[in-house]
Amino acid sequence: MAETPEPPREPRGSGWSFDDAAAFVLRPVRTLLAAVVGYEPPLELQLVGRLVLQAILIGLTVGVAGCLFLVGLDELEALILDRAIEYPHLRAAGEQVPPVTEGSPRLYLVAVVPALGALVAGLLSRFAPEIRGGGDAMIAAFHHHGGAIRRRVILLKPLASIATLAAGGAGGREGPTMQLGGAIGTWIGSLLPGTERERRVLMIAGVAAGLSAVFRTPLGAALLAIEVLYRDDFESEALIPAVLASVVAYSLSATLLSTEPMFGALPRYPFQWEHLPFYAATAVLVAMAAFLFVRLLHGVEAAAARLPGPAWARPALGALALGALAVLVLVVAPRLVDASLAHLSVLGGGYGSGQLAITGDDALGVGTGAALILLLAAALRAVATSLTIGSGGSAGDFAPSLALGALVGGAIGHAATAWFDVPGLAPGAFALVGMATFYGGIAKVPLAATVMVCEMTGSYDLLVPLMLAQAIAFVALRRFALYRSQVASQRLSPAHAATWARTGLQRLRAGELLGEGRPVVTLALDDSAEVVLRALADAPGQSVFPVVDGDGVLRGLVTEAGTREIAAADDARWAIAADVMQAPVSVPHTLPLGEVARLLLERDLRAVPVVGEDGRILGLIDEHDVSRAYVATAAGAATSASRELRAVDPPP
Repeated sequence: MAETPEPPREPRGSGWSFDDAAAFVLRPVRTLLAAVVGYEPPLELQLVGRLVLQAILIGLTVGVAGCLFLVGLDELEALILDRAIEYPHLRAAGEQVPPVTEGSPRLYLVAVVPALGALVAGLLSRFAPEIRGGGDAMIAAFHHHGGAIRRRVILLKPLASIATLAAGGAGGREGPTMQLGGAIGTWIGSLLPGTERERRVLMIAGVAAGLSAVFRTPLGAALLAIEVLYRDDFESEALIPAVLASVVAYSLSATLLSTEPMFGALPRYPFQWEHLPFYAATAVLVAMAAFLFVRLLHGVEAAAARLPGPAWARPALGALALGALAVLVLVVAPRLVDASLAHLSVLGGGYGSGQLAITGDDALGVGTGAALILLLAAALRAVATSLTIGSGGSAGDFAPSLALGALVGGAIGHAATAWFDVPGLAPGAFALVGMATFYGGIAKVPLAATVMVCEMTGSYDLLVPLMLAQAIAFVALRRFALYRSQVASQRLSPAHAATWARTGLQRLRAGELLGEGRPVVTLALDDSAEVVLRALADAPGQSVFPVVDGDGVLRGLVTEAGTREIAAADDARWAIAADVMQAPVSVPHTLPLGEVARLLLERDLRAVPVVGEDGRILGLIDEHDVSRAYVATAAGAATSASRELRAVDPPP
């Protein structure tokens, strides 16, 4: 059944509406097309104009906010990590701040500075608890809060994330910009006339724009925004707005900052079918690593929730543990491992670790030794990320997941090149496949992760290995998800309860709504006007009166409009029911209730008779019956969705 059209929107205030602006801009185009084809063109140009204007507005706003966030974070991170602490860490080729030459790290600052930054973020979270943690808050807002993120998040989330990440928090910057973009999309949606459904779409468009502005993969960002909400579904109606907003945000970010991909210009990795078994094995091993990471992260979350004291102080405790881990690595690693300290860094976002896994460097080398270093780096970063995000630090889980996947995949690639004499094996290709497989598997975004890697490499050489690996990981990680707020499908989302309620109306039959003790007042064909008017007065709860013949068969309907004609006519005393009745309209008792609702609207009736198989009237269904059934079905759909959701993913 097609969706019931939403009611027209009321304009807010005076002046032009958004639709008026779109119509004004496109009026010359419509005029030109009309002149060319000779009639009004059947193109939804006003709708196109509306979408484009919304996308431009959201893309520009989120793009500017994302660029400001990036510049502020990069400058403060360089000031604290590189200059004040002199912490050895790597950066990706596409990051704006150049790497700093290794110095002698100040261990006392390494131990306490992450906690100070997390404490600032924790204090800010007292005003908006949803800014704690990674991307789960954005997904929860979509499903459970009407697609709305509070406006205060626009200011508090960037500040808290800058405080966390610049001080060395092991998290990503995409998660904060996704929530920031969603908050801006919600805010713009509240300023424009529209429905809750449209505001949810604008929120997703803002999420896509925020991710695109930072990671510089416009198509992958749009796909991720609509895919990450569900485990087995897409928010398909938001795809086009998300793509348009993502393109605008990417264009602005590329103009103001850089067009270079995050990991720079990468070599080509030509497809060779004999490599597929190695990629399949990589998918299995990466899926195992992803499972361990999710268990570790959720374990830290559960442990942090049991800590005494206020929730806003927990990120600082997690950061204290992170600082202790960083000091331990700096002191112990040189004695045990022949590797650069920067290769084993645990502070920072992790893009440098991903770059190391993909392109390597002279200090890393190749072969089994390089594989062991990458695996150690992955284990350390998994612990660091869990301490930061699991304790409630304001950081994203997107970048750490990519870095972990790249490290594990790169280690497998180095081992494969050392142990097997197969031409063309490249550790960088394994790192990219591992990157997409790791995040795609635990975040349930296989399509978005695949497209992102293709955008990062600038080619589709790895498309087939990526598809193979994603399919394996998706099945292997079926029961494990990074985001607790994800639901399986739209049917289980409270955001779509009304839509599924309309679907539920199709399962109800007209006869099921006929309650006992509700007699129907009928009229005969030759009933006088006086009898008709008296029937109307004696049955105030009945708005439609069936007119039947001697055998009880429906012949017509007398409505309130017909009785008004009798009352207003000069010769009313001569009128009978047959004179004022309209054509008979009825519904069989087996008709779905959704079709009954459509019939009431089409015929402009407030009630309709329900007839049995023999054509006799069983009762009346009025608009109030349909409304009550709709509300009850919507409540039932929401309750059922919540019950099924708890069964699929019980709370911790």
